[in-house]
Amino acid sequence: MTDEQGVTGERIVGVVVTHKRRELLAESLAVLAAQDRPLDHLIVVDNAAEPEVGELVAGQPIPTTYLPSQHNLGGAGGFALGMLHALALGADWVWCADDDGRPEGPQVLSTLLACAQRHRLGQVSPVVVNIASPDDLAFPLRRGLVWRRKRSELFEGEPDSTSDDLLPGIASLMNGALFSSDTIDRIGVPDLRLFFRGDEVEMHRRLARSGIGFGTCLTTAYLHPDGSDEFRPILGGRMHTQYPDNEVKRFFTYRNRGYLMSQPGMRKLLPQEYARFGWYFLVQQRDPAGFREWMRLRRLGRSERFERP
Repeated sequence: MTDEQGVTGERIVGVVVTHKRRELLAESLAVLAAQDRPLDHLIVVDNAAEPEVGELVAGQPIPTTYLPSQHNLGGAGGFALGMLHALALGADWVWCADDDGRPEGPQVLSTLLACAQRHRLGQVSPVVVNIASPDDLAFPLRRGLVWRRKRSELFEGEPDSTSDDLLPGIASLMNGALFSSDTIDRIGVPDLRLFFRGDEVEMHRRLARSGIGFGTCLTTAYLHPDGSDEFRPILGGRMHTQYPDNEVKRFFTYRNRGYLMSQPGMRKLLPQEYARFGWYFLVQQRDPAGFREWMRLRRLGRSERFERP
């Protein structure tokens, strides 16, 4: 199938990163390929290089490129490879998606593009909601001093108000995130060294410091497995701290946060970081060994020791 540029005159390329999730990937690709503003091209980076995934990608009804990797690049390296390949194909916009989630319907891309054009944004994301309960956010989000867990709570004023369609300066990256090519030129691609966990936060850090307009479009959504269980409430729910459910996730989360918190734009959050994790491990959980391990991992990140466990 040959490429045809979209009616806007701009070329939009989708990028999906996958690793041993063929069935979930098939559900994601079905929605990506059925957008009312069709993708001009779709790139799938396969970190497991599975032939059956290559067959799935080749069978899509839109132009595709399959990039199998014999080396597991992680989410960070996979998106870096895919985004660079998209630019090499001449993309004006790059739309990122994960393999375990999908857009909520066929109008997500056109809604994001219209929002970006209306507000002059270089990056825009949909609201990321729980795939099993779409009015719940997949990850808690702080708006002002209040933590929000419901999609409806993100609107200003009354919960059902649609007078404001943009949450500026906050975006969940990679889960349906749309980037202009100029934005990628200015902020770069994800850092391979982070592998996974925190790579999107580090991209958000660069985006926030760039001066580029960005935000979350409140009138469209991306469905994603619930991740809110990792965010444990402390101080009666006034704050949250992160405790992933397995050792590998904790390793990458805490080590990568050690690196992140040493970077410009993030250092001001260090006192809050120590307060939150200190309270969680030492007061709430009474787990000094857990706190020592958190300290060890964050020191690795701060020292840029990026070995994989």
